[in-house]
Amino acid sequence: MTTTLLTNIGTLISGDIANPVLSKDALLLEDGKIKQIGTAVEMQAIKPDARIDCAGTTLTPGLLDSHCHPVFGDYTPRQMQVGFLESEVHGGVTTFISAGEPHLPGRPKDRAGAKALAILGAKSYANFRPGGAKVIGGSIILEKGLTREDFAEMAEAGVRTVGEVGLGSVKDPKEAAEMLAWAREFGMISMMHTGGTSIPGSTSVTADMVIRAGVDIAAHVNGGPTAIPLQEVEKLVRETDKILEIVHCGNPKVACETLKLCLEDGCLERVIIGNDAPSGTGVIPLGILRVINHLASFTVLKPEQALCLPTGNTARVHKLNCGLIEPGRDADLVIMDAPMGSVGEDALSAIKAGDIPAVSMVLVDGRVVLTKSRNTPPTERMPEVQS
Repeated sequence: MTTTLLTNIGTLISGDIANPVLSKDALLLEDGKIKQIGTAVEMQAIKPDARIDCAGTTLTPGLLDSHCHPVFGDYTPRQMQVGFLESEVHGGVTTFISAGEPHLPGRPKDRAGAKALAILGAKSYANFRPGGAKVIGGSIILEKGLTREDFAEMAEAGVRTVGEVGLGSVKDPKEAAEMLAWAREFGMISMMHTGGTSIPGSTSVTADMVIRAGVDIAAHVNGGPTAIPLQEVEKLVRETDKILEIVHCGNPKVACETLKLCLEDGCLERVIIGNDAPSGTGVIPLGILRVINHLASFTVLKPEQALCLPTGNTARVHKLNCGLIEPGRDADLVIMDAPMGSVGEDALSAIKAGDIPAVSMVLVDGRVVLTKSRNTPPTERMPEVQS
């Protein structure tokens, strides 16, 4: 049994959109899980194997990137870059969720090949952690000919997600609906490309198409990169219960307008955040933090609420045991603060001001994988690991 005690937490973000801030300043980890939440006084008798002094800064659950397009390993032929996943860890991301692997050179588009690629992707990323982060890989891209038995086989092999509907040969909502019903039967979560076409072979997707297909997630509702008209976004917000994904590689104006609609409608629990990289927009290591900043600085959304969108919300949608500060959850954590020179005094006020917070430590399953981000600005208050 290995224990770690985090103390001197200035602000503890829960990941729960209904209760974003916890009035506690200490956290006990045991064997990679959160064991206890409390105060330094309550935990003063504990003799942990290691201590982390958070230096009065902000502790949040690890961020989840709900929309990534990996291939294999930590290389993307889309932008010919190595280490793009590990770079996102330097932006506080501890879990990536594949929206499909469409950038694989020579990607197979027949039934057997599509199924094999999904299973291989799921199994390879189950054994590979870039920068220490987890990758939910191998999202199946719907191709003609897939059967109910194929979905049963894929689910058994570890495939958890249906990638963006529209990237493969199945584009008609009616045809997709039958396959998505099979996917749901075997516990898979599905998403559908929303907005204008993004790559050759994909198509523009309207709100009605998303509704008729019966997917769980309206992927990049603010466009990937071209967005649907705002009245169609409003239809998805107010006439459905779809999960609404806002991404960095999309339309920033529609991102904020979507969030405003969700604030008005009182449905923030339906909003998640993805990067949608690599894409033609590029590889953006700080994409998740930048969307958090956009939403919190250009709308009335509170920064502590914004931090819950890519943590607790995404973990709930994808049925993952992370994203929340509560006993039994995976100890995937980020320590952050206001960067040097910011008008903000801490991470939350910096985010509200539009400044990227300084990531100073990242833990995955209770293990420190990063002690200083190479991508975010530095901070004056640094956490310290004490044996």
